[in-house]
Amino acid sequence: MINLVVILLGAKLFGELAERLGQPAVLGELLAGVLLGLGLFPSFRPDDAVLGLMAELGVLLLLFETGIHSDLEELLAAGPKSLAVACVGVAAPFVLGFGLMEALGYSGVQSVFIGAAMTATSIGITARVLADLGRLEAVEAKIILGAAVIDDIIGIIILSAVEGMAHSGAFSWLSIARTTMLAAGFFGLALWLGPMVSRTLVTVAKRMQVRGILIVSSIIFAFSMALFAQLLGTALIVGAFTAGMLLAATDKREDIDGRLKPIADIFMPIFFVMVGAKVDLSAYNPLVPGNVPMLGLAITIIALAVAGKIVSGWAAWGGGLNRLGIGAGMVPRGEVGLIFAQVGLAAGAIDSSLYSAVVGMVVATTFVAPVMLKRLFR
Repeated sequence: MINLVVILLGAKLFGELAERLGQPAVLGELLAGVLLGLGLFPSFRPDDAVLGLMAELGVLLLLFETGIHSDLEELLAAGPKSLAVACVGVAAPFVLGFGLMEALGYSGVQSVFIGAAMTATSIGITARVLADLGRLEAVEAKIILGAAVIDDIIGIIILSAVEGMAHSGAFSWLSIARTTMLAAGFFGLALWLGPMVSRTLVTVAKRMQVRGILIVSSIIFAFSMALFAQLLGTALIVGAFTAGMLLAATDKREDIDGRLKPIADIFMPIFFVMVGAKVDLSAYNPLVPGNVPMLGLAITIIALAVAGKIVSGWAAWGGGLNRLGIGAGMVPRGEVGLIFAQVGLAAGAIDSSLYSAVVGMVVATTFVAPVMLKRLFR
């Protein structure tokens, strides 16, 4: 219990500090985890089974909440420009990351994981900066927001594929293609049959009197969809994300979102603190000669992660568009990139050094993106 108190207290204090410095709270939560991982609190162990389970619940709630914020109608209305930006914004970083790791002699599994971790986009940071600049109604902003929703879906399907490969321990394009098709098939089936189930769930919840029935039934729906996805051979997170998208299409979207936040605010920080606690900070010490190659790799991964997203802006055709600004809006990696890192480490697909490099890439792109956006959209 004392470890849970320390995690939540540290997450909120450092999250508050990060927000006061104009950064997302998740960076503060990661920092709290890094400090705990250094042994500042002796009873804390990053491999604690109970905390690990709570962190896993945090991931499911994170993807459920992401789904609720992903409006299917907005996705369908995003248009071909957003689709093109999203596809290039996934393909380019993956090819660059995979190619780099293959060229350096890493295994196929490690190469796929690093490439896949570079595909994710976190739209929250971009949306906040554009809102502060009063540019949310700009054409470029609409393209970015639409592309980010599509990017989320593609990224989660890719994560499902590489997670299956990681657990098998064998690299196979056929296996990746099979899992990708399973995840895409589940997503399509859920969008076809799911609206009837989600609307029925909301209708029944409206008629019941017991306290908390709407949010409890929504979470049951999310966890059930996650289990169903797993039974079909894809990842739990695909089901949780899809459940959120289905409930987002009901008239209780705002109510569910509002009631989910206090629960998510407990479990999600646990996940980010645990991610930070597993970072090997000693790998970043440039004074240790053995760290120099890994530091060089980490810097290269960051540079390719930025470049891979920047080029996606040129996938949007038409005159007068700020294509560099569109690409910059796709740069921040955020939460999904951290999930990639956690899954890879837990499955043994990447070691602690590569894990630290991926977390460093997420943090660096989160810092870089707002600076670029403010310069490009002033």
